[in-house]
Amino acid sequence: MGRFERLIEMLKENPKDNFLRHALALEYVKAGDDTTAKNIFEEILSESPDYTGSYYHLARLLERLDETDLAVTWYKKGLEATQLNGDTHAFNELKAAYEDLIF
Repeated sequence: MGRFERLIEMLKENPKDNFLRHALALEYVKAGDDTTAKNIFEEILSESPDYTGSYYHLARLLERLDETDLAVTWYKKGLEATQLNGDTHAFNELKAAYEDLIF
């Protein structure tokens, strides 16, 4: 059983586990299924806006899809969330990616 299949099986037991859902979304990105990955990231963030790791990956995916305005929106949301949570590392990572995009 591959990584993708293992994640699906684990999610059957814990369907709202953000770590597993995030990992699954990354597997979809690797497989080239950007739409499914995007939907999973958006679902995670709508349910758990404090799950800060997904902001970066969603915004980067949107950049790659040439959805720049939407990427900027998610970067800004991520910057707010990481500031509220005091997550300096994620804040700096998001800020650098955001500034690379807009400048």
